[in-house]
Amino acid sequence: MGVSLERGVKKPQNEKVDDVHGMPKHLMTYGETLMNLFKGMCGAGLFAMGDAFRNGGIIVAPVLTVVLGAIAIHCEHLLVQCSWKAREKLNTPNYFDYPETAQRCFEVGPLIFRKFAGFMRNIIQILVCVTQLGFCCIYFVFITENMEQLFHHYGLNWDSSVIMALMLLPIIIPSLITNLKYLAPVSMLANICLSIGLVVTMVCAFKDGLPSPSERHYYTNGSQMALYFGTVLFSFEGIALVLPLRNSMKKPEKFSGPLGVLNVGMAVIAFLFTFTGFFGYLKWGEEVAGSLTLNVPIDTWYGQLVKISASLGVFFGYPLQFYVPVKIMWPGVKKVFKVQKHPLIGEIIFRACLVVCTFGIAEAVPKLGLFISLIGSLCSTALALIIPSLLELIMKSDTPKGPGKSIFIKNSLIILLGFLGTVTGTYQSFSDIIAEFFS
Repeated sequence: MGVSLERGVKKPQNEKVDDVHGMPKHLMTYGETLMNLFKGMCGAGLFAMGDAFRNGGIIVAPVLTVVLGAIAIHCEHLLVQCSWKAREKLNTPNYFDYPETAQRCFEVGPLIFRKFAGFMRNIIQILVCVTQLGFCCIYFVFITENMEQLFHHYGLNWDSSVIMALMLLPIIIPSLITNLKYLAPVSMLANICLSIGLVVTMVCAFKDGLPSPSERHYYTNGSQMALYFGTVLFSFEGIALVLPLRNSMKKPEKFSGPLGVLNVGMAVIAFLFTFTGFFGYLKWGEEVAGSLTLNVPIDTWYGQLVKISASLGVFFGYPLQFYVPVKIMWPGVKKVFKVQKHPLIGEIIFRACLVVCTFGIAEAVPKLGLFISLIGSLCSTALALIIPSLLELIMKSDTPKGPGKSIFIKNSLIILLGFLGTVTGTYQSFSDIIAEFFS
């Protein structure tokens, strides 16, 4: 799963020139990349795992989380491998992001797929933008819900819309950072704040003892499992960042090796998700909130620390999630509005406007748990499971031996799992949203 395909390929001598090869000028170390990976994968979804386990059951959810985590990591490796193979086949020094990887895989695959190359690029660009901007919307909601409790505790009974509006300008400022290397310190701050919030939340969970697992549901029904699936896939939220992070490393071969950034980072992340979800649901049961931070009592100093630190962690994580859709959308916007003469000013204005758009959507759809499950089911599942498996089948179909029976069966099962999760999770999320707002 962690095999690197990069050692046998000669690297271009001028790979630091981003305008030519799509590779950033300011390259990252192993540690900086790991920091960005942690922040890209850990955000509001980490604190939503208690709600996910409530929908999955105290026995079934931990097992499925480990299995889904392993499948997600495997598919991330598939994406890296397919990107590198396409680059090798095309004999190009260019580095591909997720949408271009799909396009190039279709272009070098069997003839029947080549006419769909541009279509696939456009579809994945839409999915990536919807997913990443959806994360940004959820970040607004997460911060607002936690700050609302804090404000109300101190007698500031402001409406949630007002509190969210107060967050707008502070979030716009770090979102103007345009380089992943410069985002690494911001990601480090986010990781520190999230770690404090998570540790204190778990201390609160253990503080007065835990109930017996027999007091919780061991498993649940199909509709709840669909919501569980969507939330967990949302929580493994950073597949669109995998290739940009790898492409921005000084030594890209250290990204996907056995002890590379991807394996080390994702193993720790999968453990954190399982641990947080299990003990969060065990402690608070059916009362567990869409974010565990909302279950910690606000009338204590540690409850206030949880809400502030977790909100800061998500706040500092917003620019990293924001990075990918801007990178995809900005070239087209720049061309349409003819801002080539003043690209920096134009990009700053575009970034600010896009942040305002995510703020507007967050104001319109304030239910955190339902929003998380919908985004996870609708887009994250396709990006995390279906498309990487499909790309591997296409790349291996253009070889004399073909993909082979084992690879065909394995990838078909992952694709089937992805489709089932997408259909059932999206349907259930929409049903719950309709019931919430129109019943």
